[in-house]
Amino acid sequence: MSFETRTTGDLMQIAAAGGGFVLDAATRTTSDLIQIASAARQGGARVLLRGMATRRTEDLVQIGNAGGGAVQFSSDPKPQNP
Repeated sequence: MSFETRTTGDLMQIAAAGGGFVLDAATRTTSDLIQIASAARQGGARVLLRGMATRRTEDLVQIGNAGGGAVQFSSDPKPQNP
């Protein structure tokens, strides 16, 4: 299932309901990612944000603060196949 095509609002609803997911977040705004992270924190979900290598440290800190431990970052934009 691809989460990249879902709206930020949809992702927030999923995360707030406790559903975790992996998202290629390279094209999402920092503001959108903060909202998703906050929803994940609220719902107790775990969210992995891929494609974050080019983000400024300040942006990652803001997203991380909003997630309160519910968010993980990866520089790899593509999922790894075992």
